[in-house]
Amino acid sequence: MGVTYKTTQDVISALPTRNRATLNADNIIYPDGGLKSWLYVTGTFLGLVANLRLLNSMGVFEAYLDNHQLKGYGSGSTGWICSVYTFLPFFCGAQIGPIFDARGPRPLLILGSIFLMAMMIGVGFCTEYWHFMLSIGVAGGVGTSLTFTPAISAVSHFFYEKRGIATGIAASGGSIGGVIMPLALQNVFDKVGFAWATRVIADLDLLHILPDFGIFLEIRFFLTTMSIFFIEWGLFVPLTYIISYGFAEGISTEFSYQLLAIFNAGSFFGRCLPGFLADRLGRFNTLIVTVALCLIFNACLWLPGNGNVPMIVVYCCLFGFASGSNISLTPVCVGQLCKTEHYGRYYAMSYTIVSFGTLTGVPIAGEILSRCGGEYWGLIMFTICCYAAGLARAIAVKVIQTDWRDVWWSVY
Repeated sequence: MGVTYKTTQDVISALPTRNRATLNADNIIYPDGGLKSWLYVTGTFLGLVANLRLLNSMGVFEAYLDNHQLKGYGSGSTGWICSVYTFLPFFCGAQIGPIFDARGPRPLLILGSIFLMAMMIGVGFCTEYWHFMLSIGVAGGVGTSLTFTPAISAVSHFFYEKRGIATGIAASGGSIGGVIMPLALQNVFDKVGFAWATRVIADLDLLHILPDFGIFLEIRFFLTTMSIFFIEWGLFVPLTYIISYGFAEGISTEFSYQLLAIFNAGSFFGRCLPGFLADRLGRFNTLIVTVALCLIFNACLWLPGNGNVPMIVVYCCLFGFASGSNISLTPVCVGQLCKTEHYGRYYAMSYTIVSFGTLTGVPIAGEILSRCGGEYWGLIMFTICCYAAGLARAIAVKVIQTDWRDVWWSVY
């Protein structure tokens, strides 16, 4: 005799625990596990090892170009190349997000891979400033956007209750790439030169809908976007300048390159563990804590560091860990503010605004560095102010969502 189920949730509850899915408030069923879902997370992880290793290693290119091909241009001008590269992955999301919602990830991933291959091959032939801007800034930025946006967005279609940890694991691939890239390039630059080093990386890579600005009328979404804007405004400053900072403070060239690898090693754990905690303690709760830690580590370790090698190593480890959530948790927080079928649009619109922070943050920091006579205290203060502004807006979202009496206890 069969069993009659009244609701979809009854069906889900009757499944064995290992096969149990999740039904959200909109009656959408998420696998929240299973072979197919975790295979997708694994595929995204591996894809982001190749994709975000460049985004997380721009400090290598900034330091090398500033001391070689573009030596006469100054840190501010070189910084614009890096900032355009970090700007386009988020700005292009306004178009790529809706295309992903309508067409799926495959065509975007194929086209993005072509752009990234063209970038890594082409940069080896660059000699002039505008060559590097087109190759690294434009081709690299567009290619990264075409692959990064659908990769991160698709994880949310498979997970609901475990979305934080799943996104964190997937995003941690970029940290692994960020550990490998500076260490590999440091050795390859010396042995075969810049041009062939980039071609080696390229060989490894080988083995329209209108934006909807009306959604910013939702105050929680607007404040969340502004919080991410300030967080990303500050994040790429130490990522870009930590190697040059090592040079300026008298740290050996070899160890200065290793600082970025240490940073990204910390970031790997910072993308996984906060995602796990976020699913249990609340996504915004966890984001607030990690952003507060970023603020503290910059103010208490990097600012007074003055080239003290042990202190800077500790800073790279701890800030790398705390800032890992800047990439992995922010998309999850955006997804908490909308229905899953609209996630591509919300994510894309949010990061279109955020892209202007990634565009301007590094050049502003470079100009501050120049105005301070090559001393890094002003650049570091800029980073601290960015994180303070991002933290204030994340807390504001939390306050709006919950009653004042429960603001520090609610799981949100």
